[in-house]
Amino acid sequence: VIRCRAAVAWAAGKPLSVEEVEVAPPKAGEVRVKIVATGICHTDEHAFEGSFPNVDFPVIPGHEGAGIVESIGEGVTYVKPGDKVIPLCLPQCGECSFCLNPESNYCVKSHLASPQNLMPDKPSRFTCKGKQINHFLWLSTFAEYTVIPECAVAKIDAAAPLDKVCLLGCGFSTGYGAAINTAKVKPGSTCAVFGLGGVGLSAVMGCKVAGASRIIAVDINKGKFAKAKELGATDCISPQDFKKPIQDVITEMTGHGVDYSFEVIGNPDTMISALASCNVNTGVCVMVGLVSSGKVIAIDPMLLLSGRTWKGTLLGGWKTRDEIPKLVSSYLEKKFNSDLLITHTLPITKVNEGFDLLRAGKSIRTILHF
Repeated sequence: VIRCRAAVAWAAGKPLSVEEVEVAPPKAGEVRVKIVATGICHTDEHAFEGSFPNVDFPVIPGHEGAGIVESIGEGVTYVKPGDKVIPLCLPQCGECSFCLNPESNYCVKSHLASPQNLMPDKPSRFTCKGKQINHFLWLSTFAEYTVIPECAVAKIDAAAPLDKVCLLGCGFSTGYGAAINTAKVKPGSTCAVFGLGGVGLSAVMGCKVAGASRIIAVDINKGKFAKAKELGATDCISPQDFKKPIQDVITEMTGHGVDYSFEVIGNPDTMISALASCNVNTGVCVMVGLVSSGKVIAIDPMLLLSGRTWKGTLLGGWKTRDEIPKLVSSYLEKKFNSDLLITHTLPITKVNEGFDLLRAGKSIRTILHF
């Protein structure tokens, strides 16, 4: 058993509390990882606010991390102690029908199939003050040490800086992949990205790398426009500056709507706007933002009957254990610069300050370190 620090959410809606927790050794098929750095993602806030499905309290949030394997359980062959890894919020078991399908990046062991509050054998590996603490997405990267199933870690290049590539565990990979893999943005095309947080700006980067000729960035926070333009946006607009629906503004700017639109907020109304802003017949709208549990969307069927395509993306369409290491290699080869998304670095003891920066729209990505 290892005793270490972790940020614990004792109840929904309460600030996180940095505590000493006990972390049990890994069992068969599991890996214990020393987390070096972890990003603050909006999904974590959804979790401890109680708006993310299948979260049981108390829980240690965090899912956008990077670390070093400390020890392995019986039967683990993929990694060894000392290996650098990125924990995967979307596992890749390599055995289910989805993993075996080259066009799929889903896995039946994901949280969309069953809760990941406990390890597969049901007990938690965390305790604090004599109480069992639940896992989040099997990862709980807000703990200095965490235990993860082997299928939910990706071994990465030993040269990778963990305090930078941790973003590839969720935010960057999701937005960048939404453009590259899910939408398959074509050279010379037009794009609109709704929401300029870390994931939205990553989508902007993906559109640029794919060769889009025009990238319209949409957000009510104009403080993010300079960063969006630095990363590739050609136009930045705020819905608050217009008296007409933003989809009408985008349609007028482009003639018939954009070729690709991305909703990276998780707001039902904005999702309709993003869908309506793309080309009436051949436009593709990708749903990237996480909608709070229980929310529903009502749409005019003609938005789709006219020919538009509306699709979602899971972690940017990457087959995680196969492709996240390749994405890390691309980072090391300077094919993209995800470092530009990092605006703040804080110790784990200031985790609540990091979330305050996120809520205030003052940060793109805050990295926590232990």
